Amino acid sequence: MQFGRYYEEFEVGAVYKHWPGKTVTEYDDHLFCLLTMNHHPLHLDANYAEETTEFKRNVVVGNYVYSLVLGMSVPDVSGKAIANLEIESLRHTKPTFHGDTIYAETEVLDKTESKSKDDRGIVYVESRGYKQDGTVVCTFRRKVMVPKRSYGDARGGEQPGRPVPTT
Repeated sequence: MQFGRYYEEFEVGAVYKHWPGKTVTEYDDHLFCLLTMNHHPLHLDANYAEETTEFKRNVVVGNYVYSLVLGMSVPDVSGKAIANLEIESLRHTKPTFHGDTIYAETEVLDKTESKSKDDRGIVYVESRGYKQDGTVVCTFRRKVMVPKRSYGDARGGEQPGRPVPTT
């Protein structure tokens, strides 16, 4: 199974539909909030959300949704990355609620060979996260430095560092 892509495998205009989706639970949201010390009641306090917000229920913290979409893209986009160079933009366009299922896709916007090293290049992509009804909830653009096949071959191929079992 392929994990990530080499520079040569990216095509401008290609769209990678990441699979599977992830249903966001209250536990997921609360754990992420607590791990990141985001104690805003919009995410943690059901009474607050019901009494004081237009949604009348907790909203999943946006950074979790972003992290989820980013993580979903790794097997298709950055699984072989040398470095994530830049997040150019991040937009949360609609709320996500407990019980929503997030799906994601990434479009290749551009690619540029490295000027300083001939074994890598920069891939510019836009990832979109959307709910089970197709509503886009999160969009971001990023630049990823990915190796060319020669880089991978020089370091062990598809699964570098994988040990060989001994008998």
